Amino acid sequence: DDGEFILEAYENLLTDKTKIVAVNHISNALGTINPVKEIIAANKESMRPGDSFLMNNPHRGGSHLPDLTVIAPVFAEGRDPIFYTASRGHHADIGGTTPGSLPPFATSIHEEGVVIDNFRLIENDELRLDELQNLLLDNDYPARNLDERIADIKAQIAAVNKGIIETDRLIKKYGLETVHAYMGHIRENAAESMRAALWAYLGEKEKLDLEFKDQLDSGDSIAVRISIEKGGNPPHTCRAKVDFSGTSLQMKGNQNAPMAVTKAAVLYVFRLMIDKDIPLNSGCLEPIEIIIPEGCLLKPADTAAVVGGNTETSQRITDVLMGALELAGASQGTMNNFVFGREDGSGKQYYETIAGGSGACKGHNGASGVQVHMTNTRATDPEVLEHRFPEIRLEHFGLRKNSGGDGQYKGGNGTVRKVKFLEQRKVSILSERRNYPPYGMAGGLPGKCGKNQLKKTSGKLEPLAGKVERVVKSGESIIIETPGGGGYGSPQKKDKLGEQSKDQEKN
Repeated sequence: DDGEFILEAYENLLTDKTKIVAVNHISNALGTINPVKEIIAANKESMRPGDSFLMNNPHRGGSHLPDLTVIAPVFAEGRDPIFYTASRGHHADIGGTTPGSLPPFATSIHEEGVVIDNFRLIENDELRLDELQNLLLDNDYPARNLDERIADIKAQIAAVNKGIIETDRLIKKYGLETVHAYMGHIRENAAESMRAALWAYLGEKEKLDLEFKDQLDSGDSIAVRISIEKGGNPPHTCRAKVDFSGTSLQMKGNQNAPMAVTKAAVLYVFRLMIDKDIPLNSGCLEPIEIIIPEGCLLKPADTAAVVGGNTETSQRITDVLMGALELAGASQGTMNNFVFGREDGSGKQYYETIAGGSGACKGHNGASGVQVHMTNTRATDPEVLEHRFPEIRLEHFGLRKNSGGDGQYKGGNGTVRKVKFLEQRKVSILSERRNYPPYGMAGGLPGKCGKNQLKKTSGKLEPLAGKVERVVKSGESIIIETPGGGGYGSPQKKDKLGEQSKDQEKN
């Protein structure tokens, strides 16, 4: 009622035929709520009121293992479920070889943590606590901080129960037939809005064929061909095909992206083309055909490591799509994942993503020091961070001057974050755009690559790679400089807005 958005436990109302609500604050969540479909397929005949299920398997529609989804059926008239409520939350740890469950060098999904597939969490309103604890602990790389994991899962259970209550209230107020009808209207409106946006993008053209290719820091490529075509009276038959043929094969490392993550990126980018305020849902994808070749890094085998696919590759998929559509210069293209905890896994683990520069577009400079595209998580307040984790001090957090690409419209600047460790900790960094800079668009210059460093107690700076797993000693500091966004348009065409950005840079 007060408009607060709870990041740890958001609610989505779904049926087995259509998704009617999706949260657009965390873009990666848009297309990765599909575990609901898997749960329905496996349990529909045995579901009863008071049941809930738990899943995190990225190869069954999830994102990566730390994102746990709790799902519950909603019953109204008759025995069959008519809706489903779901709550997804990112957990601080779900096991794996490193604290925080984002191991930079994982080569299989089992090294990333506990895989949960279709677990009946609650049966007849009773939490299966012993079975849940066994599930989280009986693993080669068990979940850490079990009490916190159980508490967070209980919070998600409360969220889905709230969803059931609100769904019941909606049905009692308007009637089941009306609620079903408006679900269809919402989805149809999204599809119609997407077709209209595609029609507007084509302008006078009947068809457009677009393509773009970009490289991950590993050298592996993501390629896309986009075809948009009219076919009859506007805008009802305007459709698009998004084909990722030409993308590199499955990687040995962890930057393979589950298919649901790729779909989430497509949904996000094409939603940007709709110039009206609509409830975002799966109807936006109705006019869009997505082709992902089997065995490529965007459709890997079930055993593939994927934790970096959700955080890093998703950003690069977005870059490729926006490059093909020529919407803007590339944004920072990474989430700059930073994780630390005790070497033995005891105590608390900390995980954050770090803001950077967004790409410029026609008529607008890029924003500086912001989360971009597939993430929208907030930085923890310094006072809260240091209170909860007294083993560190945040020595510096500010903009990285002149890191945005120049252009008629300038790319946004990245940030510099310096964390000093007062006690020894194991640190992981999972980042991109350390080798290949964010591209500029329409003659704009690229933004600067990111940079990771270790400051030793002697004061010497040691360069670190984009993927890091190491012990940081007491007195040492980690310095992460995030990429700037790409510029738009030739710098020679700089207008008053661009000059204003330049003056702000000097200040």
